[in-house]
Amino acid sequence: MTAQSAASVTARAAVLRETGGKFKIEDVTVAPPRADEVLVRMVGVGVCHTDMVCRDGFPIPLPMVLGHEGSGVVEAVGENVKRVKPGDHVVLSFNSCGQCPSCTDHHPATCTQFLGMNFAGVRLNDGSTPLSQDGKPVHSIFFGQSSFATYAIAREINTVPVPKNVPLEILGPLGCGIQTGAGAAINSMKVGPKDSIVVFGGGSVGLSAVMGAKAMDAKTIIVVEPNAERRALAKQLGATHAFDPRDGSDVVAAIKEATGGGVRYAIDTTGIPPVIKQALDSVAPGGKLGLIGMSPPDAAIPATLMDLAIKSVTLQPIIEGDADPQAFIPKMIELYQAGKFPFDKLITKFPFDQINEASHASETGAAIKPVLVF
Repeated sequence: MTAQSAASVTARAAVLRETGGKFKIEDVTVAPPRADEVLVRMVGVGVCHTDMVCRDGFPIPLPMVLGHEGSGVVEAVGENVKRVKPGDHVVLSFNSCGQCPSCTDHHPATCTQFLGMNFAGVRLNDGSTPLSQDGKPVHSIFFGQSSFATYAIAREINTVPVPKNVPLEILGPLGCGIQTGAGAAINSMKVGPKDSIVVFGGGSVGLSAVMGAKAMDAKTIIVVEPNAERRALAKQLGATHAFDPRDGSDVVAAIKEATGGGVRYAIDTTGIPPVIKQALDSVAPGGKLGLIGMSPPDAAIPATLMDLAIKSVTLQPIIEGDADPQAFIPKMIELYQAGKFPFDKLITKFPFDQINEASHASETGAAIKPVLVF
């Protein structure tokens, strides 16, 4: 179906109406896709920490439909869309302009319009939104999708076709959280067979980094995580060591002992300055520290310039795993099909109507990566 023949559809959406409030399942009207847009019937959508951050106060306009780890089936496309067609299975990822130097260099994660295109809740060119309710606009296009709904409008640029022989309902997290962790190891750190890496934090992003490092045959993979079940899972996913930061031992000393002096790469997924300090201290001279976790706005790097100069350590903030979703999502699926990237072990499924329960499970750690299924 093309945009010209498509009509507005009614979707059930999880609408956020107040900061810190519950998601409320309501009917909304979804307008037909514009020239570069795609209408997708959602099959599954992951619940990400970023959704919770925006729910609880990150500045976004309300009411809004969140959700940015969607997977589904294309229902209609705009007249300029060439990459996908109705009936295709797709994963939706983050939005980007496609025109700035980063985008044209296949690095959309550092798009110059990243914040506006993913958090503004409207199309930047005219301030419109494809969602409405009783004639009143509902903010959407969150990360170019707003996939906490039975239907979503995405753009061709962030719609990635995927094979039909993989379980579509669990693929959504490949568009953000799992992509971020795996990409941090594979794209940002470029981990190789002789390398050592430590990952601080055993949530979905951290464990995805573990799987990414394992898929690249890293020699030593260390996880630092207080939850015993997650440490055990990290071992199943490829970690060679798993340390408890709360058992009273010296974590940095343990890492250095396990690696003969320190790791080549470290990834922090916590955003906690004292933990970042441990990560930095764990890196051997000439190594690299990747920063993924969201820190408080006024947090400072817990190191002096002399610390960095003496060890010649590189600090690298990482957004979306430095990935080009059009290339990296298919790569993760290929690794999954080859048995080298078992991301399905992170997933707990919830019916869409239980979105608040799924969010709570994510916050308490009861579920590593909740996925809402429709």
